[in-house]
Amino acid sequence: MTSTVPERRGPLFLTDADVRMVFDWKEAAEALRASYVLAARSEMFPPRTIARGEGLWLRTLSGIAPDGGLMGAKLISASVKTKTASYLISLFDQHSTELQALMDGNAITGFRTAATSALAADVLAPAGSLRVAVIGSGFEAKTHLRALASLRSLERAVVFSPNPTSRTRFVAELSDLGVPIEASESARSAVENADLILCAARSRDESPTVRGAWLRSGMTVVSIGSTLPEQRELDSEVIRRADVIVADMPNEVSHDTGDLLAAKADGVEFADKLIGLHELFSGARKGRLSKEQITLYKSVGAAIQDITVAAICLRRARAAGVGTPLPVTIAPVTK
Repeated sequence: MTSTVPERRGPLFLTDADVRMVFDWKEAAEALRASYVLAARSEMFPPRTIARGEGLWLRTLSGIAPDGGLMGAKLISASVKTKTASYLISLFDQHSTELQALMDGNAITGFRTAATSALAADVLAPAGSLRVAVIGSGFEAKTHLRALASLRSLERAVVFSPNPTSRTRFVAELSDLGVPIEASESARSAVENADLILCAARSRDESPTVRGAWLRSGMTVVSIGSTLPEQRELDSEVIRRADVIVADMPNEVSHDTGDLLAAKADGVEFADKLIGLHELFSGARKGRLSKEQITLYKSVGAAIQDITVAAICLRRARAAGVGTPLPVTIAPVTK
């Protein structure tokens, strides 16, 4: 009997369309929860870096998956002048260091953010069917409602964005969810009767789009729109009123986001109520302790999310025969 040598497969390139074709919400959520439960050492996911030029920035997020499979990095190049950005994800095998994939990271960035937010909201929000307010009507807002609907029963959703046409388009494009969705003419009226507020849009002048004075006991707020010091989405009163603040990257959320920096400047203390996703998902620390508490999930995005979701997309793409095999690769060298 002759033995067979496993076929060595070269790296695959996945376009944005390829990623969208193979992505699955529930599988992504399950994998993200498992990744966060594993005790990854801090050096496996170092702080992001941002190179800045005049009207330009290049952000790097890198990490080594705690499951022993892949490691990789995401580069985001952005131009404030042209209002454009490009996303590139590279994945390498941890054992051989061979390049496994290059992929467009645009959709992955939205998908991983929304899936992680939905996981956090599932733990932090009150039990039962949810009434959701969505602030924003773009790609991130849409993916967040889809992600949440894949994990929780939704009673209804109300969306607000400054553009009436965008609000109408949002309602139409998400009609397939089977959830009653209506448009609101103000952010305040949108959140008035909500259990959960999904904040996925910043104002053009970076003034807060959601205010703490609007919140009722028992609400949960998800905020993903302020990831840099100059960006704002929540006012300081939201931070003050939150009984617990969960962050995907606690140190970066605390020191690098405009919302938390403004809260500090206003004298709001939050260090004792700030916890990480690993603590939440592993059960090391509790999120909501009572139905009256106000809970907040604050996200800046993390490499563990990119690598986890990109790995799923790569595996599903190989199984489905999706993607373009690269004719050449990078040869590992002995050091």
